[in-house]
Amino acid sequence: MRQRWAALVAVIHEDERGLNTAEMLGNAALAIAALLVIWAGLQALGVDIVAWIRASLLGG
Repeated sequence: MRQRWAALVAVIHEDERGLNTAEMLGNAALAIAALLVIWAGLQALGVDIVAWIRASLLGG
């Protein structure tokens, strides 16, 4: 009985299928955080960027 239990624990311990899900969730969270930082930066600089593009295109 103990050998069967030890074998089952060893199989469960070596199973890494759940690790892929955790990694993907972590990567998704980091991607969302990066998008929020980029969005906030563009919000802050958006008016300046639009003015610069207008000035470049219209020569003003």
